[in-house]
Amino acid sequence: MTTQGEATLRLLDKADKEIQKLPRVVKGAIYEFQHDFRKNPDARGLRLKRLQGHDRLYSARISAEYRALLLHAGNRDYILVAVRHRKDVYDNLDRYQYKINDVTGGIEFVDLVSIEENVTTPPRAVPAAEPAAPAEAPPLFAEFTDDQLLQLGVAASLLPLIRKITTEEELLGLTELAPALTEEVLLELYFGRTFDEVLDKITAPVRAEDDVDTEDYATALSRPATRVTTSDTELRAVLEDDFGRWKVFLHPSQRKLVERAYKGSARVSGGPGTGKTIVALHRVKHLVDRLPPGDDKPVLLTTYNKNLAADLRKRLLELGGPETVSRVDIVNIDKLAADVVARAEPGGKRRWIDDAKAVQEWRDLLLELGETRWDPEFLHAEWTHVILGMAGNSRTDYFRTRRPGRGRSIGRAQRAEIWRLVEKFRLRLDEKNLWTYRQVAEHAARLEQARAEKMRRHREGDLNIHREDASVARLRPRYTHIVVDEAQDLAAAHWKMLRAMVPEGPDDIFLVGDVHQRLYDNYVSLSVLGINIRGRRSSRLTLSYRTTHEILGSAVRLLGEESWDDLDGETDELGGYRSVLRGSRPVLHGAATWEDEQDHIAATVSELIDGPAPSIAISVPERAMVAEMEARLARAGIAAASIGPDGPRVDDVVHIGTMHRFKGLEYQHVIVAGVSEGLVPQSYLRRWEQSDPARYRRELQRARSLLFVAATRARDTLHITWHGAPSPFLGDR
Repeated sequence: MTTQGEATLRLLDKADKEIQKLPRVVKGAIYEFQHDFRKNPDARGLRLKRLQGHDRLYSARISAEYRALLLHAGNRDYILVAVRHRKDVYDNLDRYQYKINDVTGGIEFVDLVSIEENVTTPPRAVPAAEPAAPAEAPPLFAEFTDDQLLQLGVAASLLPLIRKITTEEELLGLTELAPALTEEVLLELYFGRTFDEVLDKITAPVRAEDDVDTEDYATALSRPATRVTTSDTELRAVLEDDFGRWKVFLHPSQRKLVERAYKGSARVSGGPGTGKTIVALHRVKHLVDRLPPGDDKPVLLTTYNKNLAADLRKRLLELGGPETVSRVDIVNIDKLAADVVARAEPGGKRRWIDDAKAVQEWRDLLLELGETRWDPEFLHAEWTHVILGMAGNSRTDYFRTRRPGRGRSIGRAQRAEIWRLVEKFRLRLDEKNLWTYRQVAEHAARLEQARAEKMRRHREGDLNIHREDASVARLRPRYTHIVVDEAQDLAAAHWKMLRAMVPEGPDDIFLVGDVHQRLYDNYVSLSVLGINIRGRRSSRLTLSYRTTHEILGSAVRLLGEESWDDLDGETDELGGYRSVLRGSRPVLHGAATWEDEQDHIAATVSELIDGPAPSIAISVPERAMVAEMEARLARAGIAAASIGPDGPRVDDVVHIGTMHRFKGLEYQHVIVAGVSEGLVPQSYLRRWEQSDPARYRRELQRARSLLFVAATRARDTLHITWHGAPSPFLGDR
């Protein structure tokens, strides 16, 4: 409770974008101001005064040059809605419009002059490749009436300006500074959604549940539609330009995905920055909140690798605190499989090998056998994805199994040859006491399936099973609910294990992912594996809150005209995927040699560093280039650290890693280096261009996905560099 003399000060969500553009010294003054204002808003040095002609709008002194615009919500509650240079505050006071939205009940603030200037003089010029708009181009929203736009929640004060908008560039200029709901409604309409679709998907989730009193600002301040920061920590994050402050922010329109009761499994897909992981985290908290009291962990949150699992744990702790985390098992998928095997077979001493070492074992075996009809990469993929993944580990099943995503067609005689080689390979691994990660996953899946079968037979009264193993009566399902992040990278064996760990039923498996970011050769059909996500059980997010419009457009073009599966036998696409953010266009630079490219990158990083904690990443296509780039930055006096399998070794320095390592990470500035012919994609892929065209296309698609992932780690700026000839993926640039 606020004591006498103290006040609450919140920051309106759109104000943060303007504040981030201010000089660092001004940001520091804002932080000091908010601290002093909360302590005593009536202090003489703050010069708090109501603006002429306004009942609720006040100005206060931040520094000699800057003033805060504050909306008084009642009692001693204030909202910081803008920061302006003092010479701009008092001119044309009618420019400031604020009201409670009739539809959402949330507080909105509009500076009509700033928005109109942003529309008539957009921050970026129209690209030369885009044709100029006709002189008499029709308004973009001519087909919608004012009443329809108001029903959707568009700010009434912006309707006259909206009626003048004729180009996408003007629209982006308006939406950058418009209230959040107005921004989303207009973008959805512009990209082709109907009035009814926008009403249902965008407006309905944030509609006020009670009658809206447009004079009750105190109540409006408490509604979800009024998006504000609420603490010193959050405001400091804004001032320090910490985009991670939104890492657990759930967009109101996504809440229904989190809180919906599903009859079974469900899937949420979407491109980078659309909030998939945030939806997953809030879903976990929602599931935990509905659990009966206890000290067990009936909810599993899993993802592909260790550093992503560590990030999920950190973010869930921020979201729900220790009481939520204590009821959730948070572990990456291969560690989960290893734990299953270790519990069932304690004392095992097998050594695990990764895919690269497994392929080498295949190569050595084929050399010893004098076998030249099959290459080691193909055999390893066939064994891993088809035999271990789909075929149930038997010769008969392998002969019957479909091979989704494998491309190259093989007949019965060829399958017999492959099976013979697979048996020799298994024996080789057994003799050397080796195990691949996929073998572990498949073994864990079989163990969990056997465990689930025992429980089923016991429930059905099979007394023989009961007498054979009295412990069966004490068996319980591993989990009540499972939530999966980065679902596109899990293999069939992983899905079989997860399916066996949770009984089929309401809210059993909730998965999020983006097949355009698939980095591994895992192609599955979830329905075949007992996970039904079709129809209304699947939802798609299309609005990016991290990647700018300019970066997004360039990144999507990197994907080419490929067709992408949706994890269930259908296709997925990024049509309609768009961003609410604007920024500078990606910068492309070619150099003669790798050494020249490194020099350019070092100079670029020096220009980008601003403050003691840079948010800068450099991704490269090969591991050797990581050490070379780190050494080059060191010679320039720039602190840097490489990213390993567990994530960055050191924070607050420039991060360098291969493109794979940046999966799931985010940075303010990203440099994607070495995007050269022969490196992106790797030249060795051409060996399959004639011998196995389907595989060649699949490998090229994975290479495009990898470049797409690297490019979309950026929030503010993206630099793409190369030496020699550029990658063919860059096209005409």
